[in-house]
Amino acid sequence: MNWKTSIESSSTKKQILIVDDEEPICHVFRRLTENAGYNCETAGGGEAALRFLDNHAVDVVITDINMPGMNGIQLLKLVKQQWNTDVIVMTGFAEDYTYEEIVKAGASDFIEKSTGAQEFMVRLKRVLRERSISAEHAQMHTALQEAHQELHAAYLDTISRLVLAAEYKDEDTADHIVRISRYCELIAEKSGMASSEVNTLRYAAPMHDIGKIGIPDSILMKPGKLTAEEFEIMKSHTTIGASILSNSKAKILQVAEEIALSHHEKWNGAGYPRGLSGENIPIAGRIVGLADVFDALTTRRPYKQPYSIEVACDIITKERGQHFDPALVDIFLSNLSDIQQIKMEVSIPEDVCLFEFVWSERDLINQAMTLTP
Repeated sequence: MNWKTSIESSSTKKQILIVDDEEPICHVFRRLTENAGYNCETAGGGEAALRFLDNHAVDVVITDINMPGMNGIQLLKLVKQQWNTDVIVMTGFAEDYTYEEIVKAGASDFIEKSTGAQEFMVRLKRVLRERSISAEHAQMHTALQEAHQELHAAYLDTISRLVLAAEYKDEDTADHIVRISRYCELIAEKSGMASSEVNTLRYAAPMHDIGKIGIPDSILMKPGKLTAEEFEIMKSHTTIGASILSNSKAKILQVAEEIALSHHEKWNGAGYPRGLSGENIPIAGRIVGLADVFDALTTRRPYKQPYSIEVACDIITKERGQHFDPALVDIFLSNLSDIQQIKMEVSIPEDVCLFEFVWSERDLINQAMTLTP
């Protein structure tokens, strides 16, 4: 609930506001509250009370019901809508409203004017005590939320640093991680995935290649084609990554494990490591697989120059229903302007194709588009 910001009282004492059109009543209750050590002010009606509340922090409003103009119930509702202030309603005619009706309208208590001074102070102190407890709980909840947010931020930061550590030799790794995260987030959103799942995918996707920490640099950074034996070793980064991420209770790491294992599977079943096909491939793996290939094609790698977006899209279109989920390809292509915007925002200048397109040696060898980004 959004309450009006009020000017804080310079005193640490609790501030009470008595609202009644009968001055003797105001005087009696003011004397009782001040004798108990509280600050107390009075108002002759609802309008005057609202003006006071606009300029002062008030802990408890004690208001009569039957007053000229705005009555106590109307004042009660306005106070509860606009301020974090407790309200005690009092009346000389108990039959006018039931206790249940008063409390339902937002009052913290309901007393009769005939109530004795001792009981009145007991009721007031109870409301102030419950107010204090509620404030402490709110502060504790806020502190817990802040601690949780800080822990969550540290958790995500740790994940990011682990991914960077796994691929630290690649100068473009940081940008690659950001692009993959944003590409996947966009595709997932446009595919209708639930927002919580989109958020999880956003953080899990960059861990897709964490298994490359177990692949020798001579293979990872090799400028020429891979031998059959080298390619088998390269493919093992999927199972290595899944092993690193396995057995976690954290949802993000569970999805990351799934992605690491499945992002090189193909829609037609010709991928690796398990040869899954169609919707048997987890949706997160299908999305990351598409985003990862696009990013690999359009980024400078040790074995190739960056391909133009047009060439990359032509490759992806040809692999629709073969390498990639047809529905995801359609979503990707129909949102190409957003994809290009992400590419422009998170790329180094060298990753812009300004030359005539030439196939790399690796891609010429891998006619089935078994890319190793």
